[in-house]
Amino acid sequence: MAPQTRRTTSFPRVIIDNDTDSEQSSSEEEEEEQVEEEEDVAVRNNGMEPEQSLDPKNKGKAPICISLKKVCKVCKKAGHEAGFKGATYIDCPMKPCFLCKMPGHTTMSCPHRIATEFGVIPASHKCSSNQLFYVFERQLGHTRSQVKPVRIIPDQVCCAVIRYHSRRVTTLEFHPTNNNILLSGDKKGQVGVWDFGKVYEKIVYGNIHSCIVNNMRFSPANDGTVYAASSDGTISCTDLETGISLSLLNLNPDGWQGPNSWRMLYGMDLNKERNAVLVADNFGYLYSVDIRSNTKTGEAILIHKRGSKVVGLHCNPVQPDLLLSCGNDHYARIWDMRHIEARSSLYELSHKRVVNSAYFSPLSGSKIVTTSQDNRLRVWDSIFGNLDSPSREIVHSHDFNRHLTPFRAEWDPKDPSESLVVIGRYISENYNGAALHPIDFIDISTGQLVAEVIDPNITTISPVNKLHPREDILVTGSSRSLFVWRPKESESVEPKDEGKIVVCGKDMKRGGGHGDESDNSDGDTFSSKKKNSKGKKSNLKSYKSINKKVKR
Repeated sequence: MAPQTRRTTSFPRVIIDNDTDSEQSSSEEEEEEQVEEEEDVAVRNNGMEPEQSLDPKNKGKAPICISLKKVCKVCKKAGHEAGFKGATYIDCPMKPCFLCKMPGHTTMSCPHRIATEFGVIPASHKCSSNQLFYVFERQLGHTRSQVKPVRIIPDQVCCAVIRYHSRRVTTLEFHPTNNNILLSGDKKGQVGVWDFGKVYEKIVYGNIHSCIVNNMRFSPANDGTVYAASSDGTISCTDLETGISLSLLNLNPDGWQGPNSWRMLYGMDLNKERNAVLVADNFGYLYSVDIRSNTKTGEAILIHKRGSKVVGLHCNPVQPDLLLSCGNDHYARIWDMRHIEARSSLYELSHKRVVNSAYFSPLSGSKIVTTSQDNRLRVWDSIFGNLDSPSREIVHSHDFNRHLTPFRAEWDPKDPSESLVVIGRYISENYNGAALHPIDFIDISTGQLVAEVIDPNITTISPVNKLHPREDILVTGSSRSLFVWRPKESESVEPKDEGKIVVCGKDMKRGGGHGDESDNSDGDTFSSKKKNSKGKKSNLKSYKSINKKVKR
């Protein structure tokens, strides 16, 4: 049998088309080599040379033209560029401003970037003839401080645990009685318990959920028990002392049956008066679980557009029968739990895009702040006033991509004036040549930026932020790491010590892990020059120590 040889094939001719508008110096060419160039491949149908067309082997094959001209990555047009140059982001001039979504200027020259209170409209005078508003002012008005207190901003990282989770952090929750215990959930379904007072005492339970932990709440009857809602369609009740978890609700008992039937739980809150866990799914339905019998009560109720995610639930702290929900249908809604049914909301708060979060104010419950994907924080000063339009809109950068946990404006639970919120910023700023993403403290009564906190070692985005309910502490979830901030003026804050920065390895998990330890979509950056041997001790001591504190 004659030996077989590979058939020779003729490849299309490749033509490189350079930008010949002007000759460039060697220094300019070296700078261009550092910039990522867009390769635009086009096929010329009528660009063959005469001798090419006579060749029978190349008949019918057109040359490929590779253009090395610089084009904009946003609008795909030549003549300008957009994107990062060093630590500065350059907008496409053909598109509206990325920050305020309005045409006519770029993000760098946006007036809202220079001053957050620009364009904020003061609230109109409330109608005092409203009976509910009159009763509210008589009962609770005197408890609210009319003078804004001196704010103490936690602006220095005092301790951190790097790569604590194997996927990005999605939710944070402080222990109700122990000031140093912090709970964190991640994209992989793990729940971490960390004593940041003793930095090395930490534990991660990896066998509670199989995917994203979206919300966590402590049991009002037992501070050693935590409820969690996950995208695997389950509500878990976990004993933090033993790590044993009980499933209270499973919306996918038959397992994966396709994306059209898979239900995921997002919004969750506890109604203490009704002893119920309230959760909502990605199809617009609300569920209730009795925490005394750990069983589902009643039927699912459609509270948002059918097929849309309900990403947030919050019970009013003063009147728990008032429920605030928000979702992907561009609405936040207020419900009366005593008469709740489909299309029975008391008010509908309209937004232009997806609503990431909606919260009542923590003390009086009379205010509402929402975070929407249109880069707006919307504030309603009174739930008893006119809710047709917000009292004010504050432009803030939090329109994110799909690989981030949604940004949420969180109240400061200690602020008696109920005017301070904290939220991470998406657009980076140039700090001495480094692109950093600050964490913003905003006064929602005026729209003023009170403070922006940064750390030169934290170069990742910080979408998950939570203020301590009793101390001047801020905890940030940035990618897979956790950072604890305290005020610089505080006597308890010492100069940052490398011994308080813990870099976790692969052997710090407990429970059944799933998949790889790395998350390609999330980066971690924090400099640490020396490795402390304390971080390599057995985790058994940490487990026992944390369990003792939780048990107390």
